[in-house]
Amino acid sequence: MKRTQRFKRVSKPKKSIPESEPDEDSAANRSTQLLKSISTRVKPKRPKILSLPPSTSLTFDQMTILPREFFQIDALDLAPRLLGKFLKRDNVVLQITEVEAYRPNDSACHGRFGITARTAPVFGPGGHAYVYLCYGLHTMLNVVADKEGIGAAVLIRSCAPISGMDTIQERRGQKTGKPALLNGPGKVGQALGISTEWSNHPLHSPGGLELLDGPEPEKILVGPRVGIDYALPEHVSALWRFAIAGTAWISAPKNTLRPP
Repeated sequence: MKRTQRFKRVSKPKKSIPESEPDEDSAANRSTQLLKSISTRVKPKRPKILSLPPSTSLTFDQMTILPREFFQIDALDLAPRLLGKFLKRDNVVLQITEVEAYRPNDSACHGRFGITARTAPVFGPGGHAYVYLCYGLHTMLNVVADKEGIGAAVLIRSCAPISGMDTIQERRGQKTGKPALLNGPGKVGQALGISTEWSNHPLHSPGGLELLDGPEPEKILVGPRVGIDYALPEHVSALWRFAIAGTAWISAPKNTLRPP
């Protein structure tokens, strides 16, 4: 029978006891140096957002407004293409980080009610805004998709702040730079300072609320849409929610999002 190998325990040398108490000034200096070294090593993580291409030296006033044709495609195709693009109103610029597609014959789309005073903009030409109130409180911004008469749109669920942080914080009533500032559709509408009067506004025209071209994300996530339990099962489970992968600027629930 093979004997188990035993390891010798090496005794640590005993620390010598100082003959006198340490000097208070030197102890204080050591504490100060330790704190400095810790603060130098530990840097706070900043929420990740997409940045402009290195070659871009233009201001937002000079950047390209997305043309009308960009929007006149199926909402399911338009939704991921809106990720990374910029919403601009006055001094506020937001980068789109999360969206949801709503299509014709979709039991979760407002177009299912047909053309009413409220839903008429959804049936307009792609590239216009559709803004409605949720629970009478939250202003929800949608980008109308496809051709006139189709009845489809893309909901802007979350954004990241790019410019005009003071204005954003004032409108939101929150003095924070964390994702909670813009991780929800009602928060986006509030940050932009829009109301239902902006419904039917052309996003492809200069002035007011504009949609500007921006960098395409390297990776995206997909998942089922949020808060549509009233819809048909096939529409509840449809993976029509899109988000930029690797960013903190997205809404809950995050655990339903995955790579496509």
